[in-house]
Amino acid sequence: MTVPAAAARYVAIITDGNGRWAEKRGLPTLEGHRAGADNVKARLRDAVELGVKELTVYSFSTENWSRPAAEVADLMEMFAERITSETPELAQEGVRMRFIGRRDRIGATLLERIQWAESETAENGLLTLFIAFDYGSRAEIVDAAARYEGGGEDAFAELLYAPEMSDPDLLIRTGGDVRVSNYLLWQCAYSELVFRDELWPDFDREAFVQSLELFAARERRFGAR
Repeated sequence: MTVPAAAARYVAIITDGNGRWAEKRGLPTLEGHRAGADNVKARLRDAVELGVKELTVYSFSTENWSRPAAEVADLMEMFAERITSETPELAQEGVRMRFIGRRDRIGATLLERIQWAESETAENGLLTLFIAFDYGSRAEIVDAAARYEGGGEDAFAELLYAPEMSDPDLLIRTGGDVRVSNYLLWQCAYSELVFRDELWPDFDREAFVQSLELFAARERRFGAR
């Protein structure tokens, strides 16, 4: 299955529904997050084949700290394990990893793994995987505003967490909810939005291709006629 030539090259995803996926199956919440992480890896491979150059996924928000402490602790341990096990493979495949978000609340071990993954993959150029971790768009804008000294939109954008990240052509949200949940508000000002009912672990290649096809069929005018 292929996508039209006009398909999105810069894609952001709100990977929603891991907990509900686990609950429907009578599994612990962490198993839903593990299934979600497996799906990120699978869709990343699809993204490479489908010509996507930048893929941004929402892994942990600034609001997610309010979840039960045990769930947060399990998530942090899982993230560290995944980064350790998957970075060498992604590095070999040519994927660059870049984490965006605040880093002052992340434990020392996980922070070291994040920095290591970024260093190990820094020279890769096949696709950049941006991982939004302890990320909130309002926090990003507030942090940038605190350092902004004027100069217009371009100067302000240089102060965002990943100024090299392209504005997404397409924002996909899984899980059935129709909102953007404090995600890339500055960057997605003109992004096309696609909302899917599948819970994130069930969002397969076909659903990904359908989302890209929807984007390709739309006319983007950016305020013009």
